[in-house]
Amino acid sequence: MKKLVIFRQLTAYLILLSISVFGQSKLNVKKEFEFAAQQYEGMLKSHSDISKFPQSTLPDGSPRNMKSGWWCSGFFGGSLWYIYQYNNEPKWKETAHKWTMAVEKEQYNTRTHDLGFMLYCPFGNGYRLTKNATYKPIMLTGAKSLSTRFDPKVGLIKSWESFKGGYKYPVIIDNMMNLEFLFWAAKESGNKDFYNLSITHADNTMKNHYRSDFSSYHVLLYGENGEVLAKKTHQGAADESAWARGQAWGLYGYTVMYRETKDKKYLDFARNIANFYLNNPNLPADKVPYWDFSKVGEERDASAAAICASALLELSTYGGKDTKIYYDSAVKMLESLSTPAYKAELGKNNHFILMHSTGHKPGNSEIDVPLVYADYYYLEGLLRYEALRTKKKLF
Repeated sequence: MKKLVIFRQLTAYLILLSISVFGQSKLNVKKEFEFAAQQYEGMLKSHSDISKFPQSTLPDGSPRNMKSGWWCSGFFGGSLWYIYQYNNEPKWKETAHKWTMAVEKEQYNTRTHDLGFMLYCPFGNGYRLTKNATYKPIMLTGAKSLSTRFDPKVGLIKSWESFKGGYKYPVIIDNMMNLEFLFWAAKESGNKDFYNLSITHADNTMKNHYRSDFSSYHVLLYGENGEVLAKKTHQGAADESAWARGQAWGLYGYTVMYRETKDKKYLDFARNIANFYLNNPNLPADKVPYWDFSKVGEERDASAAAICASALLELSTYGGKDTKIYYDSAVKMLESLSTPAYKAELGKNNHFILMHSTGHKPGNSEIDVPLVYADYYYLEGLLRYEALRTKKKLF
């Protein structure tokens, strides 16, 4: 066992070393984080009410703010922690703590599958960086709340309470993003149930949510015994199309599954998702996708590119023949997002960092606007890039 651990550590080091010589990038992480800090200083000045969380921009140009029960409430605090991680300035630690504690009450929320986003992004990053003992019991309570949405007869974590057409057990691909939270809870609490239900959810999603080309459906509707009743979309262009952000959620989720289990089936699956994404003929040259892969020429989704870039950087550390492709593609995505085509001017864009994301076009909501989670995964991607560039640990 000891030899295996040493071998894995050596392999990981050699992979990181090989990545570091792939070539020079145009990315200037110091510059991008200095800009992010300036933008978010403006954001903080315009958001004194910590019960209203920055989300996006409304059609009239005014800020769109949401309450803590909204699925995105944890991303702002998470981004503040990423800024603190980079610059280590105490004021950012204090501010990140304040906005993290602002979502504390959601630990008891059993009516959402998004507690990983809502709690783990702020509290998880805060705990990782500070080991503040206040954060741990809040997250463990939140993990218990999330696990109540898992029905063993279905074998999946329920997403919404219902879906049009009378369906009672909808499961969306986005759900894969909340399993990282449960893996953390399993390790910290010793409760193997968190681990086991994550495996079951991931395996059933892998079996049912994906097509033969490794593109994903958005919404699956299940019966009470786990039978698949229908395969639909909610935010994509059509039931059979590939909604860009959904593909990114799946890629990120299965990359995490490999990290947490070291089961190669998840690594192979993540690679197949990545290859569908990167080899898609409708992916633009700058690698920032249209909001749906079937909608060439329509709005882009910078959030999908940011999520995908962060996932690909991690995936590139696990070896394989496409390591360089994953790394180079991720860097290209981050480079594109760092240009004036996607990055806002200082003081503009309601102080969000990135422009041109698409939230829910079929619902005529958040079309070609900034989105708080685009900023979060962009900053995460920059931190991961810097870690690989300087041969430091990714996490």
